[in-house]
Amino acid sequence: MAHDPLDSIQQALSRVPTERQRRLRTFRPGPDATLLPGEAGSSQWPLLDLASNDYLGLSAHPSLKAAAMAAIQSDGVGCGGSRLVSGTRPCHNNLETALAEWLGCERVLLFPSGFQANLAAVLALADRHSEVIADRLIHHSLLVGIQASGARLRRFRHNDLSDLRRLLERGAQNEPGRRRLVVSESLFSMEGTSPDLAGIAAACQEFGALLLVDEAHALGLLGPGGRGLAWGLAGVSLVSGTFGKAFGAGGAFLASDGVVGQWLLQDSGAFRYTTALAPPLAAAALAALEQLQADADQGIALLRRAQRWRDGLEAAHWRRPPGEGPVLPLHVGDDALALDLQRHLEQAGLLAVAIRPPTVPAGTARLRLVLRRDLPHGSLDRLLHALATWPHAPSR
Repeated sequence: MAHDPLDSIQQALSRVPTERQRRLRTFRPGPDATLLPGEAGSSQWPLLDLASNDYLGLSAHPSLKAAAMAAIQSDGVGCGGSRLVSGTRPCHNNLETALAEWLGCERVLLFPSGFQANLAAVLALADRHSEVIADRLIHHSLLVGIQASGARLRRFRHNDLSDLRRLLERGAQNEPGRRRLVVSESLFSMEGTSPDLAGIAAACQEFGALLLVDEAHALGLLGPGGRGLAWGLAGVSLVSGTFGKAFGAGGAFLASDGVVGQWLLQDSGAFRYTTALAPPLAAAALAALEQLQADADQGIALLRRAQRWRDGLEAAHWRRPPGEGPVLPLHVGDDALALDLQRHLEQAGLLAVAIRPPTVPAGTARLRLVLRRDLPHGSLDRLLHALATWPHAPSR
């Protein structure tokens, strides 16, 4: 009898613990997100959304919706081809030009997703003859890109500049001719932390390494005018950004100088062999950029609010969430406890999702709280009250 080729997959599935199994649930967006029926044991009720990455509340902004609808009328819903065949539309050129001017770089290229952009970024800067030195907590998309490149991977301790310098110095001494790429993020999406990017960029210049910075969660919020923490730093080779967070749209981009940008255009299969970003998303992203430029400091109030939330959680005897941005991890540790806290908050009308391995290291399960500019007044008090009634809440 022939061996069933799916047996090994079924066996692997059976080994996934219940507390780490993923399920899809459907939500209706709005001032109060709604959990729709469909999952066993669920019913429909309003939830205050403390999980989405729409930091500035732009996804429902009238100007973004109007821009998207106008693009549908003029250019259609989809492009029907890649950028190098028939897919390029005026909205793509307009967005790339505006972003390049805003970020002070020579070239911007658009991608349908942040995952795809990160793959393209790593593959443009590293190959099997390269060494990649990456922060231990970089996004999965960057790790997949490193694996696809065939480069040798070395990892430095999270946001530890001295550990990075140690690896760079050792590499420069032992293999001075090898190309090196350093990879980090400007705001780590599960930790809420930011590195010393100026120090990282200076170290890369000192030891002759390229530097890729993923700015997905920082753009629109951190840095001068929301331009990100890599803005204006010498030594940054490539910046990856997305439109699905603070920009309130969808899609992504890579920003670089002329040489790297031209190399991407000529060599990147992730750019060449994909249908172009949908026109309504490109138009909405441009409208979001215009909103950011019209009010360059709109993220400051959100960052101040994030500090008040950190103060409140610490006063309630929770471990103070690190960082300064709008991502506040509530560390629980155990997977089952994290799921229990998620359910407890859901019963209190709060949407906060448990983040478990492999997304985070084993033993560090947490709830990822995300602040948005449009959260109603009193949201923190509502959260603290719900947390105080959880049976496993930290005591004084």
